[in-house]
Amino acid sequence: MTSLVQGESAGNDPAIEGAATVSTDSTVEASSTHRQDPEHPLHSGDPFTAAPPAHIPPKETLTAAGDILRALAAPVRIAIVLQLRESERCVHELVVALGVTQPLISQHLRVLKAAGVVRGERNGREVLYRLVDDHLSHIVVDAVAHAEEGRNL
Repeated sequence: MTSLVQGESAGNDPAIEGAATVSTDSTVEASSTHRQDPEHPLHSGDPFTAAPPAHIPPKETLTAAGDILRALAAPVRIAIVLQLRESERCVHELVVALGVTQPLISQHLRVLKAAGVVRGERNGREVLYRLVDDHLSHIVVDAVAHAEEGRNL
């Protein structure tokens, strides 16, 4: 005997078309529209069955990730990352682009540098700042996009 996960009988209900079915031996059969991925098996259908715990990195890695996220937590630092995502910049270019004072930009750059988000390279009298890698810019861009989506609801 087979029952539908989403209801008692399929009938001709188009809303249920393609639903996964569960047989009495608790195995899950995927319909032709939903193929089962061996690395991500379908849930057993029992809402009270616990999913296996996700891999948790070592405490040092979690601490470092928290430090990076704290470094990105200020609006001015987010704006700096967005600017540096486009190209390397010196302090006076960031001052003009963001409309804040030079000491404030320098202070935020120190925080970002200490967290390993940016690095500076001296070029004559100026220091050009760039992102260490693109991973963090993706986090910032995604966070900004998510905030804009929430505002548009």
